[in-house]
Amino acid sequence: MMSAHTTPGFSYTITRTLQAPADAVWAAWTNAEQYAEWAWAKEGSVEIDARTGGAWKSTVVTPEGEFPLTGSYLEVVDGERLVMGMDIPGRAEPEVMTLTLDRHEGGGTGVTVSQTCDTAEARDQAEEGTNMLLDSLTEFLAKRV
Repeated sequence: MMSAHTTPGFSYTITRTLQAPADAVWAAWTNAEQYAEWAWAKEGSVEIDARTGGAWKSTVVTPEGEFPLTGSYLEVVDGERLVMGMDIPGRAEPEVMTLTLDRHEGGGTGVTVSQTCDTAEARDQAEEGTNMLLDSLTEFLAKRV
């Protein structure tokens, strides 16, 4: 199941139900080796310190080239919620993305990702990227669970 909602203010929220336990979804987001497998990361580029105040980095490889990403964890509630700040060149404050997991009976997991961007174009690009990431995560988990 999938739904998307876009609100004024250049924000988006995407909610999906994954057929995987919440612990597996959490590990895929917080374990550097697992994250690298599904998030198009350059080999050896992922570092994750998934705790409030911890840092993360990854170099994403796309047909257009390599894009280094860095940021920090603004809030971590183990197994439930990640609030990630993403460093944006030329922007004083990080852009914030929030991931929330909702454990469903029977082993499925609700995943909600939300983000607010500076422009409609940036929001649309971020929303498209998040949908692509969630598609890849779904495929990754289907092979593991």
